[in-house]
Amino acid sequence: MSDLTYGEQTNRNKLTDHNMSADELVFFVNGKKITEKHADPEMTLLTYLRRKLGLTGTKLGCAEGGCGACTVMLSKYQPHLRRVLHLSVNGCLAPLCSLHHCAVTTVEGIGSVAGKLHPVQVRTVSVTCVGHIIGAVVADTQAHAQRAAKAVRITYQELQPVIITIQDAITHQSFFQPVRTIQRGDLDQGFTQADHILEGEMHMGGQEHFYLETNVTVAVPKGEDGEMELFVSTQSATKTQSLVAKALGVPASRVVIRVKRMGGGFGGKESRSTILSTVVAVAAQKLKRPVRCMLDRDEDMLVTGGRHPFYGRYKVGFMKSGKVVALEVTYYNNAGNSMDLSLSIMERALFHMENSYSIANIRGRGYLCKTHLPSNTAFRGFGGPQGMLIAESWMSDVALSLGLPAEQVRRLNMYIQGERTPYSQILDHITLDRCWDQCLEVSSFNQRRAGVETYNRDHRWTKRGLSVVPTKFGISFTALFLNQAGALAHIYTDGSVLLTHGGTEMGQGLHTKMVQVASRTLGIPSSKIHITETSTNTVPNTSPTAASASSDLNGAAVHNACEILLHRLEPYKTKNPKGCWEDWVNSAYFDRVSLSANGFYKTPDLGYDFETNTGRPFNYFSYGVACSEVEIDCLTGSHKNIHTSIVIDVGNSLNPALDIGQVEGGFMQGVGLYTLEELKYSPEGYLFTRGPGMYKIPAFGDIPTDLTVSLLRDAPNDKAIFSSKAVGEPPLFLAASVFFAIKDAVTAARKESGLSGPFRFDSPATPERIRNACEDRFTKLCPPAEPGTFTPWAVVV
Repeated sequence: MSDLTYGEQTNRNKLTDHNMSADELVFFVNGKKITEKHADPEMTLLTYLRRKLGLTGTKLGCAEGGCGACTVMLSKYQPHLRRVLHLSVNGCLAPLCSLHHCAVTTVEGIGSVAGKLHPVQVRTVSVTCVGHIIGAVVADTQAHAQRAAKAVRITYQELQPVIITIQDAITHQSFFQPVRTIQRGDLDQGFTQADHILEGEMHMGGQEHFYLETNVTVAVPKGEDGEMELFVSTQSATKTQSLVAKALGVPASRVVIRVKRMGGGFGGKESRSTILSTVVAVAAQKLKRPVRCMLDRDEDMLVTGGRHPFYGRYKVGFMKSGKVVALEVTYYNNAGNSMDLSLSIMERALFHMENSYSIANIRGRGYLCKTHLPSNTAFRGFGGPQGMLIAESWMSDVALSLGLPAEQVRRLNMYIQGERTPYSQILDHITLDRCWDQCLEVSSFNQRRAGVETYNRDHRWTKRGLSVVPTKFGISFTALFLNQAGALAHIYTDGSVLLTHGGTEMGQGLHTKMVQVASRTLGIPSSKIHITETSTNTVPNTSPTAASASSDLNGAAVHNACEILLHRLEPYKTKNPKGCWEDWVNSAYFDRVSLSANGFYKTPDLGYDFETNTGRPFNYFSYGVACSEVEIDCLTGSHKNIHTSIVIDVGNSLNPALDIGQVEGGFMQGVGLYTLEELKYSPEGYLFTRGPGMYKIPAFGDIPTDLTVSLLRDAPNDKAIFSSKAVGEPPLFLAASVFFAIKDAVTAARKESGLSGPFRFDSPATPERIRNACEDRFTKLCPPAEPGTFTPWAVVV
């Protein structure tokens, strides 16, 4: 209780001061001495605090000690323990006369007298968004709990100003710190050298995770020593363990988090799942019985946040050939009402601000906008898809301004072997050019381009577009300490193997790959190997299953554990070369050799310093290229995905079937991000688009009619387990090929109206945006409203 307004020694002095009259009731409230000579024996502490002292922060609720609204902290010196004991008591049940020589702390007394509010007070004083959790109701059924929660009525005073959008934050200078910058080369020299300079901007909307299984936690108190066991749908077992332990006031060693599997995560359960787990754990501790909570879909969407909306401003200098020689870009993300992971997300956006292009003179700056929305969080790609989309926007503008094919300008600017990124990391083992050439070949790009041009000449009100887009995605956590993993392997005397590791299974096939790694290392069939779950009492201090690094990190840790076991079994294999696996295991057991091993791995040679722009933030890069063809209806704005060819470098794939599934799934999730999914908020920050009825995710009809995925051959990666590469996040951005194919089709439609050159085209490419971008005589009948004359029913955040 180091954050109380008085310390342990002060309490001891106050609570052991017996120089008082025997008929006086003496106690302390928030550090102030209270003397009552004629205390009412029937008065409760709650009544005294509210009526006599005016401390109304202690609330009158059920008056039976069940709701906790009247909870205060009672401190009393225990001579036999020689320390002050702190207890939580219900003010409505505590007789005032029982407080002799005690100290009471109410919500008004929390914090420092120096002036700064305690975090509990800050959270109690103000609600900073719609969806801000202010409490929990516990009942015998979910339906009863929901009915009770809906019955709660709270009177709010409206906050001013209301900051919802990125533009609101810019206007009111509402930012979290720090501001991140990456710079390389000489911008002034680059812009002086350029034949042309172009400025532009782009906004990209957020995205809801929409995992099949919403956030859910079951907390089971163990009945002794403050132990608690939680079954959680989370990507971050250790983070959940740490926060639950803090909430319960117990060491982390007394909290066990178990994760069997999740029904999807996509980053949404990396940090935000803890807001549910901590509440459920506190309720279970209070009631001393198991408590379960699973959010409904609309509740989950309202409180957990999603992908960060981004806004980018750019200034690009380029030559007549299309070669970019200077770039200045400023990113703003909508962080919401707390930092969460917003800084790391902005850092990754800056690390990908040039996508796959070599630019000698470049500067990127990133601002985190503090707004009155639920805190946005990690989502597959973690800022990369936002940073790269804005990069492709200015690359598209360069091509349009010069009247050159976009694919020609992209290919001209692409990285080659040995070049440096803006953060000074040298690119080795680059396969971008191979992916590009193979994608053009498998997609029959030249024939498709000719077909698109023919179609557009023959059709006025429908147009087709074609685009080919590359990606370069850095693999590693940008937070250095997270690039580590552990594993635990047991061999039983029947030859079966029980394996566990720090990663969590959410449908991506991680456990399958880990079984394959163990099988290959031990030289036994995968049928002998079993993974039960992920738990904090088997592998401690785990990193989140995120950043596309889980197979790399946990695979290497599993490999390490299995190699230790193999080394122990080697003498018995040598003695009995004709024996089988079970023979060697039993020989080792009877020889009293440990058949259990811990494995560990940390990614070597990582670390980046923003101040000096030195270091190596990524272990390696994953490369890919996608070509997409679409058709739009110029009158309705609808579009149809005709064809997509994807070529992606996954190294020597651990499991091609799983990897192709990840590529297809990631690509379609990106199609939703860039063309379909749009979050609509009221001007006050209330989310309208909750649930599948209001929020459109990709359906079967949105899958390209012709979709092919090719894994690049003969591209081993010496920096990951068995020469493999990460596959979770890199494919998502390839869906930008659909977005820019739509923009290509819109460009063809605009030519019909005599329009040419760059134009702003924000993401997602909804029917409304497509239709309005296809400017014609009909759109001129609906001019935009004059500033200040129109209040929209919904805002883009």
